[in-house]
Amino acid sequence: MKILIACEESGIVTEEFRKRGHNAWSCDLLPTSGNHPEWHIQDDVLNHLNDGWGLIISFVPCTDLAVSGARWFKQKRADGSQEKSIRFFFEVWKYSNCSENPIGILNSGNYIKRWFPSLYIEMQTYGFPFKPDQIIHPWQFGHGETKATCLWLYKLPLLKPENIVKGREQRIWKMSPGPERAKLRSRTFPGIAKAMAAQWSEDLGFLNTETFLK
Repeated sequence: MKILIACEESGIVTEEFRKRGHNAWSCDLLPTSGNHPEWHIQDDVLNHLNDGWGLIISFVPCTDLAVSGARWFKQKRADGSQEKSIRFFFEVWKYSNCSENPIGILNSGNYIKRWFPSLYIEMQTYGFPFKPDQIIHPWQFGHGETKATCLWLYKLPLLKPENIVKGREQRIWKMSPGPERAKLRSRTFPGIAKAMAAQWSEDLGFLNTETFLK
């Protein structure tokens, strides 16, 4: 199947689906830091959502959306960056079978309703389910860390924990500031990537292979 991993520069999820024989591609504004630049589209993903994908999994940047950055929300509202990020997530979600993001303002419509009422009405009218279908942690997939990660799913089953391990450290959250911090914090844990490819490959026959819009 032709698969798009949207907003992925690492290639981690793309490579796992490739291992299972799928025609998977990553797409991001950044060049890939993975091992296969030939599988990477360096461009705005909005230009490629209609390219005939049978499955789209998206990892939209959470910088303006996650509660961990709440101290900067006032500034982000004022400069328009937060509303822009919400709208970008929403536009990509329309095409995605799985939309991933940490705990943040997307989990409840209250914040968006208060500060961006017009956008809230648009999302509500379109049927965006502010409550995610599932919240997972790395420790459920072989990594002894906590990082609450929300999944909004469409035509895909819940992701089943495969390797529950000890350890509840917030290593990623505690990472020291640096030029690579945002990139490293956004990377999908390999255990989660493997679970997505393994479990969802079994269900791809139920998907329409034509590009869809919810």
